[in-house]
Amino acid sequence: MASAPTAATEPLDDTTARYDDRQDEWAGRVALAEAMIPVIGRLWRRDGVVVSIHGRSLLDRSPVGVLKLHRFARQLDDHVLDPVETLKVLQLLDGLELGPASIDLARLSARHRAALVEQPERSLVDVVNVELAEVVGRRGDGGPPPRDVVLYGFGRIGRLVARLLIEHAVERGGARLRAVVVRRGAADDLVKRASLLRRDSIHGPFAGTIVVDETADTIVANGTTIQVIYSDDPATVDYERFGIRDAIVVDNTGRWRDEPSLRRHLEARGTSRVLLTAPGKGAIPNVVFGVNHETAGDDVVVAAASCTTNAITPVLAVLDDRWGVESGHVETVHAVTNDQNLTDNFHPGDRRGRSASLNMVLTETGAAKAVAKALPQLAGRLTGSAIRVPTADVSVAVLNLRLRTPVDRAELNAHLRRASLDSPLRRQIDYVESPEVASTDFVGSRHAGVVDGLATVVSGDGDGDGDGAGDHGSGRRVVLYVWYDNEFGYSCQVVRLLEHLAGGTPPSLPRPTRATSAPTDDLLDLTLEATR
Repeated sequence: MASAPTAATEPLDDTTARYDDRQDEWAGRVALAEAMIPVIGRLWRRDGVVVSIHGRSLLDRSPVGVLKLHRFARQLDDHVLDPVETLKVLQLLDGLELGPASIDLARLSARHRAALVEQPERSLVDVVNVELAEVVGRRGDGGPPPRDVVLYGFGRIGRLVARLLIEHAVERGGARLRAVVVRRGAADDLVKRASLLRRDSIHGPFAGTIVVDETADTIVANGTTIQVIYSDDPATVDYERFGIRDAIVVDNTGRWRDEPSLRRHLEARGTSRVLLTAPGKGAIPNVVFGVNHETAGDDVVVAAASCTTNAITPVLAVLDDRWGVESGHVETVHAVTNDQNLTDNFHPGDRRGRSASLNMVLTETGAAKAVAKALPQLAGRLTGSAIRVPTADVSVAVLNLRLRTPVDRAELNAHLRRASLDSPLRRQIDYVESPEVASTDFVGSRHAGVVDGLATVVSGDGDGDGDGAGDHGSGRRVVLYVWYDNEFGYSCQVVRLLEHLAGGTPPSLPRPTRATSAPTDDLLDLTLEATR
């Protein structure tokens, strides 16, 4: 006698069908991403156009990586990008004969959605042509000639800057890496330096191929020929001997930070400008790209400030622009750096001689005071200190601030979130809201700093302003946590400044909705509405 069917038969069949449907849906999405990849590559190679999603480049992504970025968009603007629509946009861009540009597909999609609210008949083609008008039909237009770049030093920052310059290499102007200057080491010095470029314990392997020519003292990385020059004195190098002229020298040695010492680079043949990858002393302009890079002007010696200054200054600029920063203290919990000792040993700095691998080390930082060089209105209002901790990379700055006018937590977070999406500082400020993130999640971040929205605290300050209700209150006392990759994020800022000095920075499109550092009130209201 046949047994009666069980009650579970029907649900199991439904489960199998749903499983198959989801597999088919996923396969379809992967196929769409695979169709995008050659278009993305062609836009870059042919036109010098980089396409991204909320500032995250789609170049060299796998199909799954492309889809992850589509999903990621939801975390920032509550909208999951549809790969079908993205492919349509890419195909449209492919036919517009664009000039060099950085184009954010998420912002382009948001502009189209906003246009449809006011004009339901507004087409995607119309929006794209309006938002990208300055580069449409500009393929092949002559831009500034490429500017030679020399890396003086090849340590942690030097090698990351090299990776980024090689990644950005294109024949349409901008900064091109020509040489690296180091002190001569052992007989296999060149091979070892190439190996350090090829492999990195924190940032992973180099994305591409590296060939060493010991006869010519060159490293060829993804087609970029890097002349390795051995010298102990910056003034005696003859760069013109290697066909290098009018070069920007990026001093990443940390040995010299005053103008007379750095000007020795300009005594060498073939150089015209110096960029220091550390805070400069005296009258040297300290520049945080995105905040005060336009002030660099004709200065021949410029400093890119410190990693911490780059992380906190954009956030402070947004806060000061909206509410005013009256005073504050910045505490950075900082990963170890290679000037610390693995075991206890002599160090000229207080406490720095203690083992970096075993201790948290309380030390000083000039990052808070250096903010005033980029934001003069904050001079004398900030103090700072640092705690070095035994982690290899990624730090977090804790900004304990008193604002001039009260704010509530939702408004503050929404404002910073919107600044990360649609303001001139969107490449400097990132924003995250997750109860599970930890420091290693920010390794490789290309932003100067990442605001941790869930950690934000707003409260009254005892003067009767605000309800004193802690992280859900309102008031003038705010505490913000800003993560930053003190190596890679800082190197990205250095390269942005370097490309600006070289005169080859392409436009970033669509343009922000406002020309100041902060988002508009209307945009803020929309964001608040979306987060309620």
